[in-house]
Parts: sequence; structure tokens; C-alpha cells
Amino acid sequence: MKFGYVYEDVFLKHDTGKFHPERPERLEAVLERLGKTSYFGSLLRVPSQKIPPELILSAHDRTHRDRFLSIEGKQGSFDGDTPFSPKSHEAALLAAGSGVVLADRILSGTLDSGIALVRPPGHHAETGKAMGFCLLNNIAITAGYLSGQGKKVYILDWDVHHGNGTQEIFYGSDRVFFTSLHQYPFYPGSGSANETGSGEGKGFTLNIPLPENSGDKEYLREFAEKVLPSIESFRPDFLLISAGFDAHKRDPLGGMTLSTEAFAKFTEMTRKAASQSGAPILSFLEGGYDLEALAESVEAHIAVLAG
Repeated sequence: MKFGYVYEDVFLKHDTGKFHPERPERLEAVLERLGKTSYFGSLLRVPSQKIPPELILSAHDRTHRDRFLSIEGKQGSFDGDTPFSPKSHEAALLAAGSGVVLADRILSGTLDSGIALVRPPGHHAETGKAMGFCLLNNIAITAGYLSGQGKKVYILDWDVHHGNGTQEIFYGSDRVFFTSLHQYPFYPGSGSANETGSGEGKGFTLNIPLPENSGDKEYLREFAEKVLPSIESFRPDFLLISAGFDAHKRDPLGGMTLSTEAFAKFTEMTRKAASQSGAPILSFLEGGYDLEALAESVEAHIAVLAG
């Protein structure tokens, strides 16, 4: 199994402020944990590349692209939750480029799967705006890139928050299937079960809203009854995961009760379903704000993906 990962030091220089939950220490904790494993040193670290401005348009409109490009070297905020600093522009371009670089390695046969260990995260950024800690929608840019090459893409989002941006970007598409399991009602307010797509995309969005305090049993039941059958029916060429770990029972922002082991089980079940159509898996780090729980969960996730 040829497994690759992207990480760049500039991701730590996206400065969100002293008290912001999406902080550089998140990635530092993940890397420290992975560095203690027996296998991490044998994984292939892949250098990222900044995506060119035109590739931003695979997920965003020109207005947002231009607004994002204008923040280079500046300090400010898109909204109360989504600050940027002088290095955020570079970090976001490299974060968005991480999935594209990994996808190209898979397409060329030099990798079988991979993970983008990035920040800022991406799944809340919509076609026309940054929001929810997210400047560019990393997973959507990679999905748009692959879709533009004729690939069918399945996106699975298990972050505790609904991936409103990814859903909105592909809501009318039958080439990108979007599934989200999330706490509901909760931020950002979207993700009800009756949101199933529109036009050609009708039936290609699957929302699985779960009540607060849902845990391993409830999630695993939904995986077995809804998620896995949808993957097997869609038969994707690629499967992308918005891997948020803030549904962990120790997370300070979420209200769910998942164990660390649950994320390993999700990964194993997803990998088995994807293998039926030969779809490689690319994972993208999203949320997770308890440092220890995040590091444990990412390690459990990668141990299955790279195994």
C-alpha cells in the first residue's frame, strides 16, 4: 500500500489569534502523535503546490476568488469566525493544492491513497464566501478538479458540523455525490434530511442529521444502513473524506460521544465499500479541537488507511 501525506510548515503560520479553537497547536499535536508510531516514517511525504488562481474556480466563483486573492500579506477577517493573517493566503493556497497534488500522484500510479494534513480547513467555504474557519474549500477544489477529468467523486463528511459549503457547491451535480453525518440542529444550520440535491443533482446529496449525544452505536448503524449502500450504488472513481474529528466525546465544540475507535471503524467500513469500485481514498483534515482526542483519532484513521 503506497500511502502519502501532505504537510507544510506554513500551515502553522495561519494565525487565527490567541483564543481561536482552530489553532496551529492542532497540527502540532497530530504530527507529534504520528511521529511516535512505528509506521509514520515509512509513509511518503508529498510536497504541496499552490493552486493557480483559475483552479480556485473549480469550486468558487470569481467574486470569492478575487476577494481571497486580495488578502495576501494582510491581517483581517472574513467574518467573526474566520480570521486571516499575513501568511494565511499562502497557507490556504497550499492547503487547497494538497488534495490536487495527492490526486495527481494517485492518477499517475505512484500512490494508492493519501491524506492532506492541512489548515485552514475547508468544508464550510461556499461558492461565494469564506466562513466557519474556512477560506477555500479544499475538498471541493479537488473534487472539482477530478470531476473536470471525467471522474465520479463521492465525498463523505463526518465532521460534527454539516459541510454546507461542499453541499452547496455540488448541489446540482450528478458527478459528485455528497454525504454528511452531523449533529443537528447545530452550526451552520443546514443539513436536514430533506436536502437531497436539485436538478441533475437530485438524489446525489445524502444528509444524515443526528441528535446531540449520538455515539458509536448510532453512527455505525447509519453507516451500515445508509452510507455504505450509497457508496456501493454510486460506484465512484474516487472517494474523498472530510475527516473532522470534533464528534469525539472529548471535543469542546461538538456535542457527540464518539470514541477514538469509532473513527477507525468508519475508515475500515468506507475503505471496504470503496474497494468494490476500485475507488482510491483521499482524506482531508477538517475539525477537531481537543488536542489529544484529535491526535489519537487522526492516528487511528491513518493506521487503517495506510495499513
